[in-house]
Amino acid sequence: MKVAVLALQGAFIEHEKILNKMGIDVIELRKKEDLNKHFDGLILPGGESTVQGKLLREFDMFDTIQDKIKNGMPVLATCAGCILLAEKISNDSNVYFKTLPVEVKRNAYGRQLGSFRQEENIKDLGSFPMNFIRAPYIEKVWEDVEILAKVDEKIVAVRYKNQIAVCFHPELVNDFRIHQLFINSIAQCNENKEICAN
Repeated sequence: MKVAVLALQGAFIEHEKILNKMGIDVIELRKKEDLNKHFDGLILPGGESTVQGKLLREFDMFDTIQDKIKNGMPVLATCAGCILLAEKISNDSNVYFKTLPVEVKRNAYGRQLGSFRQEENIKDLGSFPMNFIRAPYIEKVWEDVEILAKVDEKIVAVRYKNQIAVCFHPELVNDFRIHQLFINSIAQCNENKEICAN
């Protein structure tokens, strides 16, 4: 199994370190040619969604990645990655891949708060330490989107077919369960591609 990590900007190295500890082969996506390599799943890391979106288009990577996700490529999106997937952004006219039927709010907790950490339950995983850094939250989900976690009644983790999106940074804690959930989803999608394609 091989996982690609979008490595244009943001917290991609931290994801790579976790995958390496789990014994998963990793490749970085830095340019269009990297998309020709074989990989079974994709991580969209935290960072600046506007910058990542701009670079994806500048490097002519956007359409290929969008097509891969639409065609069932398993993806784990964290923080800014969640914004990239969202069908709608309530406080921004920009939208990106539009593969995840949710509405998100950028910088939802305010720039002044910066970051905070909170332990909350994630469906099927139990209590999990969540690091929020100028994080979004999900204001609305469409039909068939599974809500995995909330913080103060705000949705912060969801799953939809081949996509897992969280508003926090699981790569910043020594807990691999979300990455394992993603790895499990790759195995499931490989077994039954119909349940993963949009």
